[in-house]
Amino acid sequence: MDTGGACIPASERAGRPYGCFIHAANPIGALGPDAAFWQVETYPTAAAASKAKTARGVVLEAFDKVWLLTIADSGFRSPGGTHVAEIGPLPTTVGTSYTAQYMEAVFTPGMKSRVHRHSGPEAWYTLSGETCLETPEGSFVGRAGDTRVIVPQGPPMELTATGTDVRRALVLILHDSSQPHTTVASDWVPKGLCKG
Repeated sequence: MDTGGACIPASERAGRPYGCFIHAANPIGALGPDAAFWQVETYPTAAAASKAKTARGVVLEAFDKVWLLTIADSGFRSPGGTHVAEIGPLPTTVGTSYTAQYMEAVFTPGMKSRVHRHSGPEAWYTLSGETCLETPEGSFVGRAGDTRVIVPQGPPMELTATGTDVRRALVLILHDSSQPHTTVASDWVPKGLCKG
């Protein structure tokens, strides 16, 4: 049982092993040209992560780890944590107020998202498996440890878990706070470039 390609609040997971689960939404305000990097760190305990957290950070527990996820400048490090990845720069617009929405995605090979778009960039940190992203521009594959796949605001997209392993990923949508984070895109049909 999964979430049918949609993202739902983690509080509604109800034992579902697979799907997309929203853990947190953190309003972070406007960003300068150098502050649009996603810093991914781990901590031994939630208390330690909470102590190190800034206003633009969120503590969450997923994949048997405690994560501190922060939108910050390139090179930013929280005290006492283990730095895992820096993802960015994320394409943002100066003067726009943003909200960072964080999710946990667990897809078996062949599972797909709905065809959708975001009101800001989307990025993910993949722990296992791989994801093929199709947009009108073509297809891109992100694998475990890869931090290069970032989707800008606007284009329609469909995500497919590919390969042979279960895809486990932390996902960020850095969206315009005045708009929905995600909308269904009915104006585009994927060509099927991503084979599960």
